[in-house]
Amino acid sequence: MTRPSRVDAAARIEILRADITTLDVDAIVNAANERLAGGGGVDGAIHRAAGTAELQAACRAIGGCPTGEARITPGFRLPARHIIHTVGPVYRDGHSGEPALLASAYRSSLTLAREHEIATIAFPAISTGAYGYPFDAATRIAFDTTIAFMRERGMFERVTFVFFGEADENAAREIWAAV
Repeated sequence: MTRPSRVDAAARIEILRADITTLDVDAIVNAANERLAGGGGVDGAIHRAAGTAELQAACRAIGGCPTGEARITPGFRLPARHIIHTVGPVYRDGHSGEPALLASAYRSSLTLAREHEIATIAFPAISTGAYGYPFDAATRIAFDTTIAFMRERGMFERVTFVFFGEADENAAREIWAAV
């Protein structure tokens, strides 16, 4: 059996500008905090759209999530059946383990998706908001980690990288063209 090529993996990846909470996919990924307590940005939007009380109760039952790892809950009121909560690193200087932790957040999310037989998954730009990770570097890590995972562990039907604004979507498309 031959491993899928980068081209095979890349054909299953899409870049989209949208509100991640509206996507009809098997799972959306939440850029969460370690307490899984809900917060600002995409995390707060996901909590509000999923039904705050139900999602908060499910997150409390999990008891948190260390940086670089991921946990899964139902999607509750979202079109997505599942929410994969992952915690990316707070950016310091790029030399304090941040790249490895960010790659681990993506790998952990993809591993959970595989374990739960998820075929379609959507990611936000993890760690690029309040956690301060430079967008270009974080996006390269997201793309490279996802392609490597699919080549090593098998394909997903579709992996979507979701960007809320036009500038981020355009920058991601430029990075994608270079990857």
